[in-house]
Amino acid sequence: MAGMREARIKVDPNIGEAVYHCISRSVAQQWLFDPVAQEVFRRQLWLAAEFCGLQLITYTILSNHFHVTARVPRKAPVSDQELLRRHQLLNSRPGKRGRKNLSIIKSQLAANGPEAEKWRQSMLARMGDISAFMKIWKQNFTIWFNHAHGRIGTLWASRFTSVLIQPEGQAPEFVSAYVDLNAVRADMVRDPKDYRFCGYAEAVIGHRKAREGLMSLYRTLSWKQTQAHYRQTLFGIGAEARKGKASIRYEDFRQVIREKGLLPLSEVILCRLRHFVHGGILGTRAFVQEQIAAYEARTRKHPRIAPRSLPPCCEWGDLCTMRKVRESQAA
Repeated sequence: MAGMREARIKVDPNIGEAVYHCISRSVAQQWLFDPVAQEVFRRQLWLAAEFCGLQLITYTILSNHFHVTARVPRKAPVSDQELLRRHQLLNSRPGKRGRKNLSIIKSQLAANGPEAEKWRQSMLARMGDISAFMKIWKQNFTIWFNHAHGRIGTLWASRFTSVLIQPEGQAPEFVSAYVDLNAVRADMVRDPKDYRFCGYAEAVIGHRKAREGLMSLYRTLSWKQTQAHYRQTLFGIGAEARKGKASIRYEDFRQVIREKGLLPLSEVILCRLRHFVHGGILGTRAFVQEQIAAYEARTRKHPRIAPRSLPPCCEWGDLCTMRKVRESQAA
């Protein structure tokens, strides 16, 4: 019963700024996405984030699933002019009907007509919303992919899985490195900078927003300083790419936990760490408790859960998750 209550919790952060780690898999985990599709998906990712006013910290797009870490800023007023600009981001080549609708929208806003407020509220409802962002991104890609491949139906096994991450402290940095290391974990590359479809690789080649996303993890550091610091998280002290096998076996990882041993962070995040995917909330014990209490106050339900410590295989500090994660859950 307690497990079912945990699974149903919908966290409303209401904390001004929030960070999320989201993941979604293709239907039946088929390897659907070739480099052409991944490139389209990457471009649509940046457009959907800009439309919703989110900051992408990093992402990885693979052939059957993706990860994205995004920062949702504090709520702030958005002008009608900015709403129009964002509307046109996703409708850059409108047809005859689209051009007519845009003309009506502009005239209604200029005159503050009866349809202006309706359109305005519809747009504002999608601003700064992680669910709206994921829906827009995935739906737009599905439309393109189905048209390009002459297919119908969904591409996705489920809606998406998300973890609310405490925006301050080390949690966003750890999760972002975990996301960027996906291709290394899959033994596709030895260094994430060599994998085209991840945020770190885009930042290395000079993509401004990709760099700003990673720089937001450290706030005051320049890109050069950010890259040096981040590579230590990715690879450990010395910032040297590994040679040979990309990650330790999960059985070995569990053995370290059973023996109460410790691994460096750079080894742990090369494992499929389920707590970063299925933990519900990730942050300090106080942060997780605060979010559970906010849920109880909002819903008047008492889920009888408490913060769960991360596996004792690494120096995590005070980091906890909301849910107890089953070993059988895929990451």
